[in-house]
Amino acid sequence: MQIRLLLVDDQALLRHSLRIAIDREPDLSVVGEAGTGAEAVTAARELRPDLVLMDIRMPELDGIEATRQITHAPSLTDTRVLVLSMFDLDEYVYGALRAGASGFILKDARPDQLIDAIRRVHHGESLFAPTILTTLIEHYLDHRPTDTPMGLAQLTPRETDVLTLVARGRSNDDIAVELTVSHNTVKTHISSLLAKLAARDRAQLVIAAYEHGLIAPRPVRPPLSTGTAPRWSTKP
Repeated sequence: MQIRLLLVDDQALLRHSLRIAIDREPDLSVVGEAGTGAEAVTAARELRPDLVLMDIRMPELDGIEATRQITHAPSLTDTRVLVLSMFDLDEYVYGALRAGASGFILKDARPDQLIDAIRRVHHGESLFAPTILTTLIEHYLDHRPTDTPMGLAQLTPRETDVLTLVARGRSNDDIAVELTVSHNTVKTHISSLLAKLAARDRAQLVIAAYEHGLIAPRPVRPPLSTGTAPRWSTKP
């Protein structure tokens, strides 16, 4: 099964370079391109790709609004968006996540890191560069509300523990070890969290945790090894 991608960027030369890098991978296939946010929304509805590699600063419709329209389209519930940007500005990171993006990677990433990010996001992970994690933490702690939302109030103590660890970047295996429970139990808790918080994926769970102050800032965990894209969470 190939991962079908839609490339969205207002620079034709960059789209061409991305297509070359992606199409050489046997499990990846570029099925379409778009040069504006409006074109991206139209192409996504027509092609129904598995993943959209989305630029932010584009004419007609920016990447954040295009991401919102794609992730909220009833016919595109299985389509994920990975934002590819030159900038790690606060408003871009926050806006992309609120719009439903599952990851945010910078354009200075190496080709192998980009390919790895595409695969991880497609398989349900939430992936962000380490510098973006720091930006994300600071933004949510500065803007979190004071009241506990209804969804969080309905969580059990153990679900709250799991949500906190998800937001800290723990994998399912890490959570199972830390809480001394089985891997299947962790998956059950995460499925419950997704339902109770009406979250699309783990990225949205992280938003809920930071936005409502479940955790305080922590040092960003470095990549596991050189040459590996930074990993934040794994598929439930």
